[in-house]
Amino acid sequence: MIYKTSGVCSREIIFEIDGDGTITDLKFSGGCSGNTGGISRLVIGMKVDDVINKLEGVKCGFRSTSCPDQLAKALKEWRKKQ
Repeated sequence: MIYKTSGVCSREIIFEIDGDGTITDLKFSGGCSGNTGGISRLVIGMKVDDVINKLEGVKCGFRSTSCPDQLAKALKEWRKKQ
């Protein structure tokens, strides 16, 4: 799935989830490569709901959202389509 982000430096999040709800691949386009790469490595192999619970609501400085929060939003959107 490709999710277009809003309010952050990254432009989109590309991810794949297997039939058990486990994240198997995740890449951010744009954003701080070290941070987004770290997030990707940490969440691959995790269940969607666990990632949402950990990352939802994380803010970046003065912004009301962040790349981790956008990932949670993307995963929630994916879950609605299942």
